[in-house]
Amino acid sequence: MFEKGLTVTLQGTPISAGLAQGIIHAHHSLLGPIDAPVDIEHNDVTEEFSRLDAATARISEDLSALAMRVGKEIDTRLADVFGAHRLILNDSSLRDELRNEIVSNLVNASSAVKTVFLRWENRFLLMESQIARDKGDDLQDISIRLRHALAGITVNPLEEIPDGCVLATTRLLPSDTVFLAGRSVSAVLLEYGSAGSHAALFAREMGLPCISGFPDLLATVPDGALALVDADTGIVTIRPREKQKVIFRKKVDNKQQEYELARSHALSPAVTKDGVTISVLANVGCNDDTARAMLNGAEGVGLYRLEQAYLGRIAPPDTDELLNEMRHTLEAASGCTVHVRLLDAGADKPLPFLGFLAEMNPALGRRGIRLLREYPELLETQLRAMLELSREFDVRVLVPMVALPEDVSVVKDCLTQLCSQLRITTPPMLGAMIETPAAALAAREIVRHADFLSFGTNDLTQYVFAADRENAAVEHYYKDASNVIFRLLRLTHDDVPDVPLSLCGELAGRPEHIPMLLQCGIRTFSIAAPLIPVIKETIRNSWCTEPLIHT
Repeated sequence: MFEKGLTVTLQGTPISAGLAQGIIHAHHSLLGPIDAPVDIEHNDVTEEFSRLDAATARISEDLSALAMRVGKEIDTRLADVFGAHRLILNDSSLRDELRNEIVSNLVNASSAVKTVFLRWENRFLLMESQIARDKGDDLQDISIRLRHALAGITVNPLEEIPDGCVLATTRLLPSDTVFLAGRSVSAVLLEYGSAGSHAALFAREMGLPCISGFPDLLATVPDGALALVDADTGIVTIRPREKQKVIFRKKVDNKQQEYELARSHALSPAVTKDGVTISVLANVGCNDDTARAMLNGAEGVGLYRLEQAYLGRIAPPDTDELLNEMRHTLEAASGCTVHVRLLDAGADKPLPFLGFLAEMNPALGRRGIRLLREYPELLETQLRAMLELSREFDVRVLVPMVALPEDVSVVKDCLTQLCSQLRITTPPMLGAMIETPAAALAAREIVRHADFLSFGTNDLTQYVFAADRENAAVEHYYKDASNVIFRLLRLTHDDVPDVPLSLCGELAGRPEHIPMLLQCGIRTFSIAAPLIPVIKETIRNSWCTEPLIHT
């Protein structure tokens, strides 16, 4: 407990950068539990089935709308979360188990939902895969949505949160975090939450400062006290002294001035101090992403994710549908180079039309190019659409989750065949995503089939350190800015010095690491739209020729 009136400084783990201040609002229950199991009679079973079906249909529609909203306003990666929620909700085995619970135990639908979802959570907890175990948050989210719907409750528990507050709570579920997008919450403090969690991803995309890792937060944090939140360093100052307020305000003003300066130069090229022009591109998933990116100074699209086009569909899009989706998304980047990544899906990001791909460890299973090699018709459809798009845009194809040279050669062979069929004389440039240590170490062999390499440092880091980026328990192992990662980047560059290297992981969006990345041979950065001005300004103040610094 904090002594009344005393200034206290807390150190947590920053999971979404930024500076903010506000009055602490300690929120003890985001779930708003509805725990009133009711016994029923045999003749009530049909009615409970109907109530459950109606609630499921309503929540399914809500999830579709939420996925579309998030995909449009925030990020398509995050929209995938709600697409997966919808897939779980409509799983036939779950539906059968819920109905059986009602019949066997003669309980109402709400009680059945609570019991069955807890049972499913326990099943995931028993699996070896951390990704599977982390599905607990997703299941909780779906469970509370269903129970709210069955109780006729439409108000989100976060409705009571005061505008401008610093929200302190145990954890955030995905839908809770999205709801914050419509609120004026200044910052979030969490007891639990890793940098790779859904909540962290949502917070970063919304520009919401967030710090986690405060033990017994709700039992100790003083509700109603002023807090200065430095989510760049993970420091929270509670009941600050006047001098601390002045220093913090100056830090906020300086950061704002730096951003405004960068914004004023955003449309100018990013040229290093030693005269090397660096390409700064954007990660996009929807039309609004692309438009924002171009206004912020993006010189093209470095990573266009196709997942949005497949989200929540019971059948995959055909070539024309996919082409129209890409045209619409990339409209604002007309005349620029666009890098389109082949569908990166698998057991960790399920597709309804493929069914549930049960795997003990999805991170090490069928995802990315591995899944596309298993379903070549999906690969061909995507490549056909990209080739048609190449008649209008400078298209470059990205192959995700490469581990072997043949992962790329398969795509190259398919491209060659399709070019012949479509009478396209010059195929698009082909790039391999370096997301596994094997791909980094096999760069010489891979570039026999690829024109360039693109590092996906989010996945690369978790495979290098064998540390799931969504697992808070091993978060201290997940270090994408470690010297180990930089050495691996440099090793790849030295093995293929004449091959263009790009980087599209979150590491590319952190200014403090740009000088080292330049020294590792990275000449193209692909980042989220809001970060472009700052990264371009950082590049202008950096060198490509400084010697590497070993630590």
